[in-house]
Amino acid sequence: MDLDTFFVSAERLQNKQIHNKPVIIGGFSDRAVVASCSYETRAFGVHAGMPVKMALNLCKEAIVIRGDMDLYVRYSNMVTQIIKDKAPLYEKTSVDEFYLDLTGMDRFYGTQKWAHELRMQIIKNTGLPISMGLSLNKTVSKIATGEAKPNGEKQIENNLVIPFLAPLSIRKIPGVGVETFRTLRIMGISTIKNMQELPQDLVKQSFGKNGEDIWRKANGIDFSPVKPYFEQKSMSTEQTFETDTTNYTRLQELITVMTEKLAHDLRNDQKLTSNIAVKIRYSDFDTHTKQKQIKYTALDHELTPVARALFEQLYNRRLLVRLIGVKFSGLVHGFQQLDLFDPNPERIKLYQAMDRLKNMYGEKILRKGIDFMLQ
Repeated sequence: MDLDTFFVSAERLQNKQIHNKPVIIGGFSDRAVVASCSYETRAFGVHAGMPVKMALNLCKEAIVIRGDMDLYVRYSNMVTQIIKDKAPLYEKTSVDEFYLDLTGMDRFYGTQKWAHELRMQIIKNTGLPISMGLSLNKTVSKIATGEAKPNGEKQIENNLVIPFLAPLSIRKIPGVGVETFRTLRIMGISTIKNMQELPQDLVKQSFGKNGEDIWRKANGIDFSPVKPYFEQKSMSTEQTFETDTTNYTRLQELITVMTEKLAHDLRNDQKLTSNIAVKIRYSDFDTHTKQKQIKYTALDHELTPVARALFEQLYNRRLLVRLIGVKFSGLVHGFQQLDLFDPNPERIKLYQAMDRLKNMYGEKILRKGIDFMLQ
């Protein structure tokens, strides 16, 4: 199940005057990027990730709205609760996308009827349009959901999976990005049928493990399970000193390093935080915590100043410090793109590049000067 143009739909619930009008969710600076857009703007070639300036050149009548993550999270949580109350097993992969495992329910109720009624309940209780795809696995169901949009349903019976997939663009397969798509097109592979007709060994030899995965999906093969969804409430880190200290500079530097480490973990887990807390325990075991509510983010440069300011408010320099810690709470699923309503694209690309290097070679491969001061 996938909420249609989720950000736009949520904004339209707040403002009926933008119904059936071209809408762009983004920022107003020269570097702002389209975070989401309505179907009316897509007809002009506008798409997510495009600079807002370019989007307005394509669709001059578009209404630009700065995104409101608090609003979107609130509606996402409403949908999640409805699914949680009804579904035997579900996985939430982002603020607007859900996988449900209905295995065995066909014997008692009928999976299509059950899923249809759930979809109708979501629409009735939230006012949000949501599309649904029903089939034998995650891949086919996700593709079917895309074909059911906007605000529709599509069921693909097991014996119809191959003919359903065959005429579609190879770009429809989950995991086929822009670069992979270009490479496949150069090789003459433009439809899923083209991939279906290739020998599996040849695809593996040409593209490696990723190519074999694409070949499997093109043939409707996907054994990945629906992972039970558990809402992580918070993540934290703390350090107890071997020798109690009053070294203010070192304590501030440690708060910075701990915050950046947690921010990296947030981005890896595809989460955003809306609350930061800093903790201090003094040598007499007296413990104090201070927290602050913030806009949803997972970026170091937005989180670190808040954490350092909280530490500044907490710290009593007359006492020795035994322990310090940082905690993020109010976590939600979402890529950092959800926060790009008025972004600096170069800065976001820098974060992405840094994260890739750290994930490939370990966190110590790329470190700020402040880290070395702590050694």
